[in-house]
Amino acid sequence: MTDLELKNIIEICNKATSSPWTLYIEGRDFDSGSNFIMTGEKGSRDYDIEFISIKPEDQNFIAMARNVIPILVDEIIKLKGNQ
Repeated sequence: MTDLELKNIIEICNKATSSPWTLYIEGRDFDSGSNFIMTGEKGSRDYDIEFISIKPEDQNFIAMARNVIPILVDEIIKLKGNQ
């Protein structure tokens, strides 16, 4: 992966709503309502992303990706610096 590709990934992450993103699934995390991702911390919560027809496994991936992609890119940059 090139430095430009890594830079582009980080730019996309930086433009997205801040992490953490936390997934809440009806029937697993609460009893009624719709599945959603809560963006931000509870004290500084931003907006909710509601899902209508996305499998829970894909919802987990979306929330997880926002939280870990910046960490993974930072690790790649560190490792490339040690070559």
